[in-house]
Amino acid sequence: MSGGTPEGAGPAGLASALLASGALGSEWLGSFHAVPRELFVPERIWPGIADGTGQDPVVYRSVDAGAWWRAVYSDIPLTTQWDDGEHEGDGLGTTPSSSNSMPTMVFSMLRDLDVRPGDRVLEIGTGTGWNAGLLAHRLGDRNVVTVEYDPDVARGARENLLRAGLHPEVIEGDGRSGWAGGAPYDRVIATCSLVGIPPAWLEQTAPGGVIVAPFGTEYGGEGIVRLTVDADGAGASGRFTGGSAFMRLRQQRTDRPLVDAYLNGREWPADGVRSVTTLAPPETGGWSALFAIGLGVPGAFWRAERYADGAYTLWLYSGDTLSWATADYVRGRTSFEVVQSGPRQLWDEVAAAWQWWDDRGRPGFDRFGLTVTPSGHTAWLDEAGNPVPVRS
Repeated sequence: MSGGTPEGAGPAGLASALLASGALGSEWLGSFHAVPRELFVPERIWPGIADGTGQDPVVYRSVDAGAWWRAVYSDIPLTTQWDDGEHEGDGLGTTPSSSNSMPTMVFSMLRDLDVRPGDRVLEIGTGTGWNAGLLAHRLGDRNVVTVEYDPDVARGARENLLRAGLHPEVIEGDGRSGWAGGAPYDRVIATCSLVGIPPAWLEQTAPGGVIVAPFGTEYGGEGIVRLTVDADGAGASGRFTGGSAFMRLRQQRTDRPLVDAYLNGREWPADGVRSVTTLAPPETGGWSALFAIGLGVPGAFWRAERYADGAYTLWLYSGDTLSWATADYVRGRTSFEVVQSGPRQLWDEVAAAWQWWDDRGRPGFDRFGLTVTPSGHTAWLDEAGNPVPVRS
């Protein structure tokens, strides 16, 4: 994801940049100007970085209005809350938990949503309310329902929307349940990352309706999927339209135990079995590679233990704490030591998933698709009859 606008460009400059990139279409230009982003950005923000997931230091509007304004009208995400509101002070917290999303992503997803006059839309993840405001301006207040889990965030969004003269229905609740009181919806859009599409969303979307959501894996990687609900409402299927990096739906966050839970007080390599691989651990990184591996290796995650001169150990873990693996990377080498332990041979699984991806030309997100039913999902490559092989 690339972006960024020249310093001092303001709303007109950001609009021009978004139009030039194709993220913002003429159908949303009126709403962009009528629902200005600055009305949905609080006094204190942590500007993000367009080409990554890093954060710049805090900016206060009352302290440096110029820096605040430049951040608001740059194509970057703006973190507005850390650690579910438990973070204190102006430093960086541990995990961003609410934001005003990157404009490129906002308008690309609205383009994917493809709303029509009279459509009813359910949004999951209100955040600052800007996305709901854009939808309400385009479709009318009565046609937009937005659900936010965090009461403080929901309260702030209502205030922002009122300041903009907009009144979509803001619900405080668990987004997994949608909002049956306003169903059926023609469109559903999520502004939080998912590892599974909640069945309630299928139930509450009209046949032929569209669901647009960031969908990721526990291992890593994430893309925007555009699903069309079946005629009988029992399932949905569609393609990914590009990469993304959203905050995970709070109720779908997964526990990531520390290494002690796997070694049980023993010293590495404990009972691990040693082997050698020619697959360099860095090859398994990268957003598309992580996504492909995550689709094929469910229930696993990784961490990197870094050393001097770019060397590091890639640790792989199973979520059930029964299996682990390490792969040591040293620059300049062509073979790398691997240690594996437990019922799952995690490095072998990762290497096989990577090889499958590599053999098919290292496909990007736009070649992947997803089919969803109330009982789960199946990822596929190029067509629904070509499922991604799952290893576990």
